[in-house]
Amino acid sequence: MFVLIAVFAAFSTYFSMYAFRKPFAAAKFQGETLWGTAVGLKTAIVISQILGYALSKYLGIKFCSEITPGRRARTLVVLILWAELALVAYGLVPNGWKVVPIFLNGLPLGMVWGLVVWYLEGRRTSDVLLVGLSCSFIVSSGIVKDFGRAMMEGTVATWWTHVPLVGDLIASHLGKASEGWMPAITGLHFLPMFLGSVWLLNQLPRPSARDEAERTKRVPMQGADRLAFVREFLFGMTMLCIAYLFLTAYRDFRDNYQVEILEDLGYPYSRNKAIISQAETLVMFGVMAALALLYFVRDNRRGLQATYAIMICGTLLLGVGTALLQAKLISGFWWMTLTGLGSYLTYVPYNSVLFDRTIASTRATATAVFAIYLADAIGYTGSVGVQLFKDVAWKNSSRLAFFQTFTWIMCGVGTLCLLASALYFERRSRRAAKLAAQSA
Repeated sequence: MFVLIAVFAAFSTYFSMYAFRKPFAAAKFQGETLWGTAVGLKTAIVISQILGYALSKYLGIKFCSEITPGRRARTLVVLILWAELALVAYGLVPNGWKVVPIFLNGLPLGMVWGLVVWYLEGRRTSDVLLVGLSCSFIVSSGIVKDFGRAMMEGTVATWWTHVPLVGDLIASHLGKASEGWMPAITGLHFLPMFLGSVWLLNQLPRPSARDEAERTKRVPMQGADRLAFVREFLFGMTMLCIAYLFLTAYRDFRDNYQVEILEDLGYPYSRNKAIISQAETLVMFGVMAALALLYFVRDNRRGLQATYAIMICGTLLLGVGTALLQAKLISGFWWMTLTGLGSYLTYVPYNSVLFDRTIASTRATATAVFAIYLADAIGYTGSVGVQLFKDVAWKNSSRLAFFQTFTWIMCGVGTLCLLASALYFERRSRRAAKLAAQSA
């Protein structure tokens, strides 16, 4: 019962957060550029939000590592209200200036993940809890973008007419939302869900003594603790961060330009209004099934090995799927589904079980939240570089062609870095096990 309630609370909290972060990506701003430059307006808006989000990750290294339990729920609510106010400003300003409020929108949202993870890490059931949480960002991005596109088509207003009492009144004021106002209106639809989910999340009990004995006790980390952790595991963390830099940029590019890539593949929105939700739902169940099996691996060292095996399978799947597409053995829809499955099989463990198992198997004094935010800060910095590289250096290439090339790069670099990191942490885990046996 605890697992079901905890997964529901965490999943719905982060799912509804995405309604404040990703709906803007459903708009295309076709043919518009930033102040007459070579950079497309949508690219500039995407980069601006990523910059705010990346800065949030850097701030979160300290803030989320040190925050005490009593402040977490209150902080979550403040962060999401800040993001919604920024979306209101996004709707008010002219298109060229939308880069400013969308930056302010990304600034608080990058810290939401860490605050939610604090409620789940360091438990015997953390593998299941964190995988359940991670499934939220797999499926939520597609759903809120489909919701945003429905807002711009005016079909959400039609849905409201079926709601008793207030439905007709709300529908009469909605109509079709513009590309500028659609994100703020979408966020308001999901605000009650967010507030209720945070309240439920805050009711979860703290980790028990048995949890702490099996997964090590997790306490807020100060600056000296963070520096000691990085020094102790420098090579392994460096390999992980290089892979994650490419992976975050890859996953972000796929996520932000899914609409355009699918259209280039022959799936226009007018005939495929729920295609993103369909693909991402399949990806979610695939990732959930693979990572949920880690719960049955009780030994932390073997659990870490299994985690790396899943992640490497994910990077290899990117190459396999692209080879099948180029050989015309699968359709564009299934290729996009396989790129989603491969990238999320690698991406999700970074934000969930990878560092929780690493800390438990090496018996390090740390928190998964710190390690996640260290990798995230580096990863989202790389994402900005890739967005600019595409529009400046590859401006004559379609997003589909660029994404296919990027898929091959991600397959090669990701696989090599993950293999190196897996071998490093396997040695560190064996050493920690020997020291524990000697002290016993």
